Amino acid sequence: MQKELAMAAFDMLVVGSGGGPDESNLSAYLLKPRQAPWNDGIIALEAGSGLGALRHIMKRDPNIFGEHPTDANSTSFTPLTVYANVKCFLLTHAHLDHIGSLVMAAGSLPGARKRIYGSAQTLSDLETIFSGRIWPKLATYDENNPLFQLVYHALRADDKYEVIFPDISVRLMTVSHGMNDSGQYDGACFFIRHDPTNQEFIFFGDVEPDSISVEPKNLAVWRAAAPKIPHVISTIFIECSYQTGRPDGQLWGHLSPVHLVEELVTLATEVVIARKERRSCSGSWPRKKQRLSPEALHGALEGVKVYIMHCKEQFATERPINHVIGDQCRELLAPHQLGVELLTADQGMRIVI
Repeated sequence: MQKELAMAAFDMLVVGSGGGPDESNLSAYLLKPRQAPWNDGIIALEAGSGLGALRHIMKRDPNIFGEHPTDANSTSFTPLTVYANVKCFLLTHAHLDHIGSLVMAAGSLPGARKRIYGSAQTLSDLETIFSGRIWPKLATYDENNPLFQLVYHALRADDKYEVIFPDISVRLMTVSHGMNDSGQYDGACFFIRHDPTNQEFIFFGDVEPDSISVEPKNLAVWRAAAPKIPHVISTIFIECSYQTGRPDGQLWGHLSPVHLVEELVTLATEVVIARKERRSCSGSWPRKKQRLSPEALHGALEGVKVYIMHCKEQFATERPINHVIGDQCRELLAPHQLGVELLTADQGMRIVI
């Protein structure tokens, strides 16, 4: 454990991890480099929940951001002062459960100007909200316009990493989030890198399984990740919105336990293949998806932690819905013996990556 903490690159606070309809617990994560203090700057990774959720978290644990000086004024540690230190927002897509708190607080966010990073489509969708009709026009693409506190900055879906924060770079990959009236709806998956150590983690937005997608895109993500597992990438955040038994036709661009397990088996397969290619010094080239024997995958994801998130509350279980879904995932994973550790991202949790 001490060795893991010594090598850790990031600190994360889960402001919200749910996928609705409970509006008090929606996708929102605060992120910083491990060695930097929170008041040096923060990345807001998604913005479903925000100030209100953070207020409740800070009431439960006043020292969630570390011990306060004994002579500190309590008003200097508030949700507003925390969000004043947010330097940028990083959004996977513009559905309301991922942007709601950003929209609501956009006119009153304190601190310096803040960039909003996302795909060109995500920012275009956000523009329809900050249009002057649904909500005031509170964001701009013009870096030199002092009248706006929020500045759009589009990320390209290519193989390059872009610096978004001191010591942190991001690569965006496109994933499929179901269909709408216009056709395929694309979301994003981020490879988030701590540049001084080259350590990364993967953060998925909402995503559907390749097995039922009209335009499967997850395999490309797993192939990009596989050569880096687990020495560079040892943590993955991925949604699992619904419980076991949800019909495929009612997933609406999301995962259920059986599909999450399928995706992790695919990742394990790509990891084994990448290791074989590395040993044989053979180059990589376009190839079809392969199947390996179950035994070949045993232990392939040893050292990897997968946090499930975006579980949709049904208000029908005594236990938290993400714990119920987590148990279902672990039960389905066990026979595969992949070696992966499956965890749940809980609201208010501090995670060291």
